[in-house]
Amino acid sequence: EQMKGRGTRTILPTDLLAVTPDASNKTGFVIVDAVGVCESDKTDSRPLERKRSVPFDKLVGAVALGVRDVDTLTSLAGRLSRLNVEVNDKSRMEIEAAAGGKALKQLINDLLDAVDPDKHLEKAKEMFNTDSPTAEQLRKASEELVKLACSPFDDPKLRNTLIDVKKRSEQIIDTVSKDAVIYAGPDERAKAELAKLRVKTFEEFIRDNKDELTALQIIYSKPYASRQLTYDAIKQLAEAIKKPPYNLTPELVWMAYQQLEKSKVKGAGPQKLLTNIVSLVKFAIGAVDILQPFSETVNQRFNNWLAEQEKQGRSFTSEQLEWLNMIKEHIATSLTIGIEDFENVPFNQKGGAIKANKLFGQELSKILEEMNTVLVK
Repeated sequence: EQMKGRGTRTILPTDLLAVTPDASNKTGFVIVDAVGVCESDKTDSRPLERKRSVPFDKLVGAVALGVRDVDTLTSLAGRLSRLNVEVNDKSRMEIEAAAGGKALKQLINDLLDAVDPDKHLEKAKEMFNTDSPTAEQLRKASEELVKLACSPFDDPKLRNTLIDVKKRSEQIIDTVSKDAVIYAGPDERAKAELAKLRVKTFEEFIRDNKDELTALQIIYSKPYASRQLTYDAIKQLAEAIKKPPYNLTPELVWMAYQQLEKSKVKGAGPQKLLTNIVSLVKFAIGAVDILQPFSETVNQRFNNWLAEQEKQGRSFTSEQLEWLNMIKEHIATSLTIGIEDFENVPFNQKGGAIKANKLFGQELSKILEEMNTVLVK
């Protein structure tokens, strides 16, 4: 029992790596019993994991289908506890959002409370306002705790998120099979097939999600007057294509198009700008004929806008042009700009919002509105 107690102690991943370089985090422990101490139980302690043969997705699905016995709930709590150790804060936030604001640790604690007799007693005392609840009252309290613990798993969004996060956290190491080099060199046919597959997958992703993701709704179908792409919307879009079953990144899709349609695709350049995904989507749905970095599109539209201003008799000083170029660069990387952005670099180094108001006066709001519309349309 003492060894079990030591084995269940937690350790930070960084501390574990210092003593065990081939382990990223502690998810379990092994007791080597050299003298037969563990041949018979000395206490009633049992591990949380009681359904080792049941895959994680089946276990989560079983709870949603109403399988809520002690072994199932403790096993799920154990799996989620391991997952909590393996994933990063970003994945935990993703799970929390899918669970309606309930953190992963809280999901685990609720499952453990649902099978804890002491918690049943506390709940029964609270529910029935008595210090000595009956067996029937304890049963009802237990059912209430089970219902509370399991209700989040009724939502398919949470179940799918947990399964996706679990898959991303897994690393399979094959120590048995041996690889042998059968060919060294580029396989152009295989590269072309892979590029076709990535393009097909990306276009399927757009079709599957055009009514779900805000950025796709705006680019694809919303009327011009209500179009307002935001950085958060395209960030959500970029994160979505990384998830199974798509497993893509904007860079991979861009390279695929470049390989298949060289005459229509310009290099994305060394900068990995998130806004390039806007260009990718528009090219994929046929809204533009040439795939080029979003910043180039913004530059072209900016120059056209300046030419139009000149035709209308509106001229700008060199200092105003410097500010307009900074505004253009900000839109190229962030899609939109507002007065509040003038308090950030590089605008605050040039005097911030106060300076902008002095330079453009009452026209400032109109100019920002025009540039937000014209450069990102």
